[in-house]
Amino acid sequence: MIKKTLSTTLALVAMALASLAQQPVQVKGELKRPNRPNVKLFKVANGRTVEIANAAVSAGKKFGFTFYPDYEGVYVIGTGNELSPNENYAFYFKGGEQLDITLADTTYTLNGKLNSKENMVMKQWSELTNPLYQKAINFMGKNSTFMDYFPQQEAIVAKAKTFLNGKATGNTKFDKQMKDIIELDLANYATNFLNTPRSAHPSLEEYSDFYSTLKANEMGKSAQKIYSYPYGMRVLSALVGVNMRQDKKPYKSGIEGLETSTAYVPNDTLKGELVLENLARYKNHDEYKAVADHFEKYIVTKAQKEKNNALITPLLSYKPGTDALQFTYPDKTGKDVSFASLKGKVVLVDVWATWCGPCRAEFPYLKQLEKDIEGQPIQVVSISTDADKDKEKWLKMIKDENLGGMQLFAGQNNEFSKYYKVNTIPRFLVFDKKGKIVSIDSARPSDPKLKALLLAEAVK
Repeated sequence: MIKKTLSTTLALVAMALASLAQQPVQVKGELKRPNRPNVKLFKVANGRTVEIANAAVSAGKKFGFTFYPDYEGVYVIGTGNELSPNENYAFYFKGGEQLDITLADTTYTLNGKLNSKENMVMKQWSELTNPLYQKAINFMGKNSTFMDYFPQQEAIVAKAKTFLNGKATGNTKFDKQMKDIIELDLANYATNFLNTPRSAHPSLEEYSDFYSTLKANEMGKSAQKIYSYPYGMRVLSALVGVNMRQDKKPYKSGIEGLETSTAYVPNDTLKGELVLENLARYKNHDEYKAVADHFEKYIVTKAQKEKNNALITPLLSYKPGTDALQFTYPDKTGKDVSFASLKGKVVLVDVWATWCGPCRAEFPYLKQLEKDIEGQPIQVVSISTDADKDKEKWLKMIKDENLGGMQLFAGQNNEFSKYYKVNTIPRFLVFDKKGKIVSIDSARPSDPKLKALLLAEAVK
């Protein structure tokens, strides 16, 4: 009987959690900031804010959002942008909440009694730290210098140590994350204050005591901690700069400079984020490639690889002899096949899709080409750009048409098509035995020139 009761209770809890995850968040509010026609909603992704909704403000200054949260955690609402915390405030949503707010020039208020315990705690924290937020973030026109800011910062940092006493919400995930928010908010204000225009700037000897406690090698241990905070990468990058200043290490560009700055961050994933921030400044392909290759062991997540490809693509010349994209896609059995594994062979890549008539028209010629090059160090790789929903159709066509070569599935909006700017298909690309570009827009199998090109590369 006890087991049955426990089982039933667990099932009800699971159902409640599943139901909660599917419930929308309802936000309504009033905007009392002049000359701001819109209020924006941002999610947090990899330590940065990403705008997901934009509500026009009515004639009565009202606005609202209804959305299903992608995750339980921090979201941002305000009249600012994705790049900085100016005019933006953080809230916590898990699904099912109602938020009623008024956004004013220098703060926000919670209206009514339906706001969650989590957002009530975040409001109390915002009230405590608002003086720092205004002077460090919304600093334009404030004319604050370190002489008035540092004493206020030290006083608020002292109060922050006991802020959470008696404020447990019953949401253990929030209560844990709130500790990180407090730490990162204070670091955000402290570093941003130093890095923004002031009429007077402190010397290292004039830094207040709080700066001696801010260490990138401590803050940068956990990627999840940085990734979950709206301005995580901004804070980490700024903190590295402050620590370098404290250690009297000059800023240097290129590989040497990145070696110095990344040494302050122990987490390899976060090192990769710092590398990509640096790479975004490059305008020359060869310089970019040299730095990217040197630090490639840190560019490991899917998002980082996509960012790397997006940054380098505009710089590419696609000249013969330049490096090809290192891709990996599953074959028809689901096994991942990498471009690197084909080194030592000339590679012909055929980009196609099941819905593409001209692609199917090349099938007979491609089959004949495969017969003609049999025994040569040449590998034909067909990459499908079909939508995921059409994967079974792709598998059926491979079988029905008796397609040979190596069949890989990349899907729509894949990195290969973006990298080589494949806007129309079929598209055929040739790479040499060393993985270098021969041609990114070669002749089709129906043209004898393709066979001649492949055989010429095969004997090199």
